Amino acid sequence: MEEINNPKNHDTTLLDARSKYAEAFWNTRAGFWDTIVTDCNSYLEKETNASFQIPAKRTLSDALNNLGFIYKYKGNIVLALEYLHESLRISESIDHKAGIAPTLNTIGQIYRHQGDLEKAFSIYKRGLKIEREIDDKVGVARSLNNIGVVYKYKGDLDSALHYLHLGLEGRLTIGANTAADSYDNIAMVYKQQKLYDKSLEYLFKALKIEQDTKYKLGEIQTTNNIAWVYLETNKNSSAIKYANKSLEMAQKSNLPEYIRDAAEVLSIVHEKQGASKKSLEMYKLYISMKDSTHNKATQKASAQQQARYEYEKQKAIDDAEHDKVLAIEFEEKEKQKILTGATATGLGLVIIFLIFVFNRLRATRKQKKIIEEQKLAVEKQKTIVEEAHSELEEKNKEIMDSITYAKRIQSAILPPNKVVKEYLQESFILYKPKDIVAGDFYWMESIYHNEPVELSTNETSLRGIKQSPENKQIASLHKSSVRNDETTVLFAAADCTGHGVPGAMVSVICNNALNRSVREHGLTDSGEILTKTRKIVIQEFEKSDEEVKDGMDIALCSLTGNKLEYAGANNPLWIVRNGEIIETKANKQPIGKCDNPVPYTTHTFELQKNDAFYIFSDGYVDQFGGEKGKKFKAKAFRSLLLSIQNKTMEEQKQIINSNFENWKGNLEQIDDVCVIGVSI
Repeated sequence: MEEINNPKNHDTTLLDARSKYAEAFWNTRAGFWDTIVTDCNSYLEKETNASFQIPAKRTLSDALNNLGFIYKYKGNIVLALEYLHESLRISESIDHKAGIAPTLNTIGQIYRHQGDLEKAFSIYKRGLKIEREIDDKVGVARSLNNIGVVYKYKGDLDSALHYLHLGLEGRLTIGANTAADSYDNIAMVYKQQKLYDKSLEYLFKALKIEQDTKYKLGEIQTTNNIAWVYLETNKNSSAIKYANKSLEMAQKSNLPEYIRDAAEVLSIVHEKQGASKKSLEMYKLYISMKDSTHNKATQKASAQQQARYEYEKQKAIDDAEHDKVLAIEFEEKEKQKILTGATATGLGLVIIFLIFVFNRLRATRKQKKIIEEQKLAVEKQKTIVEEAHSELEEKNKEIMDSITYAKRIQSAILPPNKVVKEYLQESFILYKPKDIVAGDFYWMESIYHNEPVELSTNETSLRGIKQSPENKQIASLHKSSVRNDETTVLFAAADCTGHGVPGAMVSVICNNALNRSVREHGLTDSGEILTKTRKIVIQEFEKSDEEVKDGMDIALCSLTGNKLEYAGANNPLWIVRNGEIIETKANKQPIGKCDNPVPYTTHTFELQKNDAFYIFSDGYVDQFGGEKGKKFKAKAFRSLLLSIQNKTMEEQKQIINSNFENWKGNLEQIDDVCVIGVSI
């Protein structure tokens, strides 16, 4: 919203009301909603009973804009639009451009929140043009920021950063205390780019400004955005801390949009921690708040308010034209009276003229009736098309929600980063799905080599398996309270047939087959595990009436101390030693049906200090990019790995990821990417 100028030359009866209104505006930044509504309504009551001079209309328009802004954040979109369009009508009637621009920005926010990005973009551009005409530096910075946000939601992150940084520069020129929104929005673009450290840096800049200036709305939103970043980086305790703080402030100010956002974070993070009851409670709150701010009723209200505004604007033009026509007709009739009094011939001509006009009027009415019928038919057809479009959007949303939930399920089968770091301290995993869900996955299982332990047939292992003489050996493979020897860590990078939803379904089957090979069959040899996994996968697919040839390529490693075992299905192992890469090739057969299958070969190595080794899917080396749009290829990947051996594994991950993004540029990612690196 804009600052309010001090009233000059106003009626003295309005000064108290305007003083209250100015005070109400500043209360918006502190979140005192009830006080604002009371003060603005008090002003409106006195203003509408006063003489409507232009200064009074300006302040009236600003008060209506403030009420629209407030009700937008309180979740009453219908009432917000009524106030905003009335404010816009008054500002345009007196050419109050300093009032038109902020109202357009608030209306644009409503359309953006309702998902109509094109309408929001058009309104923001209109507001920006006006602000540049009147040299409103604050407004220009705000509109550039809003346009950047639209590009962010469109997925054009480069354009988003361009406009957001322009807005930030403008706000920093005005004063650092105005830059909080820009810092916040730039941070969320960095989050989408997975540049989490940079995102947190900008978010905490925004939070400090908002706390210093007591800007409650911004503080609530920024606090929740910090929770999102911590959630995505698996810092669950920090995510809960900031999300709870955001929820508490949003509930205190009764802000449905912000309650919804905080509840969504808490639902996801509690589910990750296994707190199903808390997760369900927050999910119900999220759905409740989402329905109150984004539903068909509010979307229709947006369209109806816009249509009514356009209609009234056009009606005012038509009424003026109509008055002009009536004046001309009156003048003509006066002339006809003079002519009629002068001569009988003139009277006859007038009668003939009137008959002609009558016939034309009747023909016009008939044509008007036909046009109105055609208009009704067109409007009916338009309604049918809009309803079909709305239904299609709803179905598409349901599909996207299902796929997003499937991603959460697929993520649950991947070993958590904390577990990976526990067993492979000097390691990294670069995992970049092409779509929401992926065909690539990584897998890990730990095995403890215990001394012989006598277990009775009634004892149960920590995995919940009843022990018997036949499966005592299997029980000793897995973690128990009596382990006292070295640990073997099994881990793999796998690439299932396809990507997206089909690839994800295959990945679940293949992941389960690996688990069964180790947990049920007690296998520890890499080649034997892959051979058994292939058998299980084929058995699962043979249950179908149709022939299924899906499967996976995989590189599987077993690490015990410095002893490394490897077996692969199409995917190799690279060991970097003394500035050279030693490649061990895989069996040229997938985990699935193939001609003339043979058991997978186990390769054994004694690793040396400072050795590093890597396993990966083919998504990285097959990516198109660069100046000529060609594949990256294995040769370039070898050179890249050799050039970063003096870096830590976390630094290597960042370099490999940045190199991939720079190589890809604006081209589409063609496949899922999974790279695992381990240093001794």
